[in-house]
Parts: sequence; structure tokens; C-alpha cells
Amino acid sequence: MQLKQTKNALNTFAKYVIQQAKSNLTRSKKNSSKSLYNSLDYDINVTQDSMSVVFEMEDYGMFQDLGVSGKKTKYNTPFSYKSKMPPASAFSQWVVRKGLDGVRDKKGRFIKRKSMQYLIARSVFMYGIKPSMFFTKPFEKGFERLPEELQNKFVKDIENAIRMAEFMGRKQAAETSA
Repeated sequence: MQLKQTKNALNTFAKYVIQQAKSNLTRSKKNSSKSLYNSLDYDINVTQDSMSVVFEMEDYGMFQDLGVSGKKTKYNTPFSYKSKMPPASAFSQWVVRKGLDGVRDKKGRFIKRKSMQYLIARSVFMYGIKPSMFFTKPFEKGFERLPEELQNKFVKDIENAIRMAEFMGRKQAAETSA
């Protein structure tokens, strides 16, 4: 049995979540390299017994979404920095994209990029990454609407399958009596 209506409802749900997550990334200015934005995608897996939606994104997307607790600042998240600081080199291109290359300190001295990267890495280690919920909020909002819509679509698919079975049964009975 093909569940076209159900698949369409799941497809609509997934498109909504991805579109809203991308909008949230842009709105919250967490879209500097566009790699996370461009990696957001979904896949609807259909097997004989089930249907599921799988969402995809860059690995660091879950840290941006749920946040990371630092040594000093704690967030309600499963992720935290305990003893190891993030590598300073991870912030190299981010510093350039954010226009932080060529910044001066309070005394007017030029701060080198490597020093800037280290200071940012230390700040992230100490204060963590604040949860943005860019993906979680649209997912939850879309999921709230999904059950009723999904039930209605599933019922329509079952009704269509019953009608098709009745039609095929009548057609087969007509062919055998002729």
C-alpha cells in the first residue's frame, strides 16, 4: 500500500522545519560561512513497514542549536566543556568573516590574529555557546501541527486503499463471470 497523502504530510512538515531553521540562522546572524545553512536537509525514508523523516546538518549544528556549557556559564544542554579548550585554529576563518582581523586593544596596540583566535577559544571554553534553538523551535512547532494532519492524511490513504481493493475485487469478479 502506498501512503501518498502521509508522505506528502511528512514532506510538508520537513520543508517547514528546514525553511524556518534557515530563517532562524540568518535572523540570529549565525550564518557567516553558510556551511551550516547549506547543509540543512531532510530525507523521507519509506520501507514496507514504516515511514520516517531524517534531518541532516553539519556536525557542529547541534552545538549551535542546543548550546554548550562553559566552565563558568552553565546552560541546560547535554554538551559542556570540562577540561579541554576548543582549538584556537577553529576560529581562524570566523575571525576574518566577522571582521575581527586587525583589532586593537585598549592601549591601541594591534592584536594579532593568532592572539585573537586564542582569546575567542578561551572565551568559548569559559562561557560556552548560548543555545540558539534555531532548529529545535521550528521542529517542535511543526511537530505540534503534524499529528492531527498526519492522522487525517493516513485515514485518506487507508480509504483510498480500501476503495482500490474494492474496485479491483469487482473488476476481478466481472472478469471471471464473463
